Amino acid sequence: MPARDISATALLPIRNVVSSSFLYPFKGIWYFCAHREYYPLFGRRLIPLTITSIVVLGLLFTFTYLPQVAFLLIFHGPTAWVSAVFLVLGEGQVVIALLFEALLVDETLVDVFDATLIREGQKDLVASSRILHVDAPNAVKMLGRPTESAVYSPFSFRQIAEFIVFLPLNLIPVIGVPFFLVLTGARAGPFHHWRWFKLRGLTKKERNREISSRKWKYTWFGTMALLLQLVPVFSMFFLLTSACGSALWVAKLEEQKRLIREAPVPVVDEEAPPPAYTDDPI
Repeated sequence: MPARDISATALLPIRNVVSSSFLYPFKGIWYFCAHREYYPLFGRRLIPLTITSIVVLGLLFTFTYLPQVAFLLIFHGPTAWVSAVFLVLGEGQVVIALLFEALLVDETLVDVFDATLIREGQKDLVASSRILHVDAPNAVKMLGRPTESAVYSPFSFRQIAEFIVFLPLNLIPVIGVPFFLVLTGARAGPFHHWRWFKLRGLTKKERNREISSRKWKYTWFGTMALLLQLVPVFSMFFLLTSACGSALWVAKLEEQKRLIREAPVPVVDEEAPPPAYTDDPI
């Protein structure tokens, strides 16, 4: 096959992969549930946090839902009951996010992300940042002590502040909730690949260039991940599975990069004589 055809074949899956970035949070759910080795990670940290989220949301819905519905009825009419649900869930997400950071959930997200990369053939990428027990029976047990700072997503006061600032968008009838989800998702999306950027040692300039090149892909990924995290009771579980989905996306991108690197380049012999001249009789 000519080299040009191989390159085109290699590039085609990339377009297919990145165009479906919004599916990866859902792929992460299936992947996490299909591999039992992840279950101890959920039980060790996120079951207590799930209970915490239930308490937080229970209190918010008990004491703030009806007053907010009453206020929104002035602007929304009957849809106020739905808009108030998203408003309370958004407020709960801010409180829960602060509690997650305090309870060191990020360490578990790193483990899920790294274990998924290992399972998907990216062991060398993970090995650059932590000790791996290569004789372990599965990817989770293979994870050893990090050799450098390991952060899945940096805690961002700016992100929390923007989340709070955008909450009033839910007051806008019909379009307010989708706008809120997309705007906050656009900000949150790139943070799901923060660990990947650090594993590769990217500078701030290189990181921003990559984020810009996949701006809309990150927006859709972040929006879907945020939507799942707003689901009552299951928000902590979906936080974990979104890290799994993020790693699956990284594994695909790394595989496509490898195919491009290995695609043969046509060799032009500069010393070869030019083709013989032929005169066109017409």
